Amino acid sequence: MRGGQRLIGEDSVGPFFGIRIYFLLCGLLSILLYYLLAKISLQREDDRFLATAIFMLLPGMITALVLANISILVIPIVLMFVLAYHSAWVWLQIFLMIALYFLHDASIIFYIAIFLYALMHKEKILIVLSGLFVLFCVVTLQGVEIGGRPSGHFADLFGVYAALFSPLIFIYFFYTLYRIFLREEKNILWYISFVALLASLILSIRQRIFITDFAPYVVISVVLMLDTYNKSLRIRLPEFRKWYRLGFFAAMTTLVLSSFVILFHEIIFQVMVHPQKHFAYKLYEPYWLAVKLQNEGKECHNIKDDRIAIQLRFYGIKHCVD
Repeated sequence: MRGGQRLIGEDSVGPFFGIRIYFLLCGLLSILLYYLLAKISLQREDDRFLATAIFMLLPGMITALVLANISILVIPIVLMFVLAYHSAWVWLQIFLMIALYFLHDASIIFYIAIFLYALMHKEKILIVLSGLFVLFCVVTLQGVEIGGRPSGHFADLFGVYAALFSPLIFIYFFYTLYRIFLREEKNILWYISFVALLASLILSIRQRIFITDFAPYVVISVVLMLDTYNKSLRIRLPEFRKWYRLGFFAAMTTLVLSSFVILFHEIIFQVMVHPQKHFAYKLYEPYWLAVKLQNEGKECHNIKDDRIAIQLRFYGIKHCVD
C-alpha cells in the first residue's frame, strides 16, 4: 500500500513481472536493432553509440516500456524492416509487413510511407508490396479513424510530441525533416517519419488522435537528426562550433530531464491538483483507469476501444463476461 492506494501488480508481482518481461525484451531488441541501423547510417563509431543512447533516453521509448505501450512492439518490426530493406531481404520484408498488419491498427501509415518512397525511387518490388498492403488495409477497413470537426487538438499534439522527444529534441526533429525535405537526399527513414508526422498533424486539426498510431514511426529518426547536426558542425572551423555545441548540450540536458520526468511520473501526477489537464495525461489514461478499477476492487471492465482494453489486460483488468 502507498498513500492508502493499492498499486497495480502489488498483489501479483510474479505474473505482473512475467508479462512485463516481454516488453522489456522488445525494448532491448529495439536498442540492438537501432545500433545496427546506426551502423548503416553513421560512419563514426562514437556517433553510432550516441545515436543509440539518445534513442534509449527518448521519453517515448521509456513511456512505451513503463506503460505497456503498443509502440514498443511495433518499433522493432519497423527497424527490422529497414534493416531487411538495406540487406535486400525481400522475403523478410513481406513477413514483417504481414506481422505489422496484424499487430498495429494504424499500419497503413507505414505502408503509405513505403509506397511513396518506392514510387520516388522506382523500386518496383516495393511498390507492388506496399501498394497491396495499402489496398488490403482499405478493403478491410483497417487504419486510423478519421472524423470529427475542426477543434483544438492541433496544439495539444505538439505538446504530446514534445513529451515524446523532449522539447528541444522535438524542435530539432521538426527542423531536420523540414531541412531534408528542402535540400537533402530523402531516405526510407525520412519517408517513414515524415509521413507519420504529416498525417498526425493533418488529422489533429479535426480530431483527437492516438499518439501510439504515430509514435513508432517518428521516434526512429534519431540518426537523421544526428547526421544533420554533424553535417552542420563538422563543416565549420573549431572556433565557430561553440554555439552548436551549446545547443547540443542544452538539447541533451532537456532530454535527460524529460526522461527523469517520465521515470518519476507517478510523483508528478500525485502532486498536481488536476492531473487530467496535463498535456501528456492521455498517454497515461489506461494506467490511471486500471489504478482506479483496482482501488475499487474490480477485476474486469468493458470498454469499446480495443487499444485501451489490451493495455488494461496488461495491468490485470480483464474483459467482463456477460
